[in-house]
Amino acid sequence: MSDAANRLAQVQAAIADAAKRAQRRAGDICLIAVSKTHEADAIRPLIAAGQRHFGENRVQEAEGKWPTLRAETPDVVLHLIGQLQSNKAEEAVGLFDAIHSVDRSSLVQALARACDKAGKQPQLFVQVNIGDEEQKGGCAVRDLPALLTEAKDAGLEIAGLMAIPPADIEPAPYFALLDELAERHALPLRSMGMSGDYETAVTMGATHVRVGTALFGSR
Repeated sequence: MSDAANRLAQVQAAIADAAKRAQRRAGDICLIAVSKTHEADAIRPLIAAGQRHFGENRVQEAEGKWPTLRAETPDVVLHLIGQLQSNKAEEAVGLFDAIHSVDRSSLVQALARACDKAGKQPQLFVQVNIGDEEQKGGCAVRDLPALLTEAKDAGLEIAGLMAIPPADIEPAPYFALLDELAERHALPLRSMGMSGDYETAVTMGATHVRVGTALFGSR
C-alpha cells in the first residue's frame, strides 16, 4: 500500500471504531480530505486510494487545480470549508458540490442569486460560531434561527450546521451544542471534527469530518 492509502485506511478505521462506540454506522459519516494548500500531485495518491470527498478553503485556489483533477476523476465531490466572500458566490456555486460556511445575510442573498442563475444548488451548511470567538467566521448562536429563516425565504435549502470549536479546549461540549442546535432546527447534517478531534466528533453525532494532516501527513 502507498503512504496515502495507509493513512486513509488508518483514518477510516478510527472513524469506524468511534462510530461503533457510539452505536452508529461508519457508512453514515462522510470523510472530507482537506486538500487546501496541497498541489494536485499530493492529492492524486489519495484519489488513487479511493478517497472521493475533498475540502478547500478558497475558491481561487480550488479553481486552479480541481478542473483538471475532476476531468481525471469525475466522481470527486468538492466541499468549500473556508470563508466565502459574497462576490465569489457565483464561482463557488459553479465549482463546489457543498458549501459549509454560510454565515451571514449578505452571503445568503448572494448564494440565492447565484443558485437561481445556475439552476442548481450545492449542499449548504450554516457555519455557527460555536465558541463565540471574535476572530472566527460563523453565525452567532443567537442569530441562527433568523438566518435559517432568511435562507428558507430566499429559496435555499440548508442541510446542516458546521462549526470549529475553540482551539486547545476540550471540544466535546461544543460538538454537543452543535448537535443540539441541528436537532432543534430539524437539520440532518453536522459538519464538525478535524484531524485532532474527529473521533470525538463522530461519537457526538458528526455526519461530516474534515481531516487534513492525518491524511496528507505533516508538512
